[in-house]
Amino acid sequence: MGPSNDVTRKEFPVMVNALILTVVFIISVLLWNTVVLYPVKLFVVGLHELSHGLAAVLMGGKISHIQIDSRIGGYCVYALPAQAGFFQQSLVAAAGYLGSMLWGALIFIVASRTRFDRAITFIIALMMLVISFYVIKTGELFGIIFCLAFTLFLFVAIRWFSPLFHKIFLKSLGLISCLYAIIDIKEDVIDRSGIGSDADRIAKLFGVPNLAMAIGISWIVLAIIILVFTLKVSFKKRI
Repeated sequence: MGPSNDVTRKEFPVMVNALILTVVFIISVLLWNTVVLYPVKLFVVGLHELSHGLAAVLMGGKISHIQIDSRIGGYCVYALPAQAGFFQQSLVAAAGYLGSMLWGALIFIVASRTRFDRAITFIIALMMLVISFYVIKTGELFGIIFCLAFTLFLFVAIRWFSPLFHKIFLKSLGLISCLYAIIDIKEDVIDRSGIGSDADRIAKLFGVPNLAMAIGISWIVLAIIILVFTLKVSFKKRI
């Protein structure tokens, strides 16, 4: 009886992860274009733009401001050093899509492999405060209201919501962030090529505008690899 109980305790988290993943995926597919997932998509936009900004800071630059609009879009205005070359500019341009993908993967993995859900929610709330600071600098009302409201919701959740809520919420946030990053790349780079996406910027740096499509496809492949790795690590049995 002892060994059997041990196996059950080890497998239980894997079964819970699989159940939550299945439910979240089904809900995401059914409600993708509804108001239910609208705040999460805006959150992913925030991660996208913050990733641009953080990459710019790592390259010796600075963030000026970040904008998030009601059409689930946005931009990050940043400055790079005058000596910033092709590598630095390309890295900052690529950081948006892949950065939001990596943030989502990290949230899902940590929520799946640890019990520090409230702490994770707190860290996300602090990130939203950072994003809010740069969005406030634009003076654009929608982005300011969303960022402050989402930040307030996170702090309220930390104080009053149950551990089960945090577990489901964080995994949902992580998984939908990953899925939206992939869909966003497809829509912006492949379906509507030439609209000035991050891939278009990198293609122009190469001096080959038609290269944007290939860059977008390579990002999708990399994003899918990251998603598969995320699920593999999250479902791995704990020793």
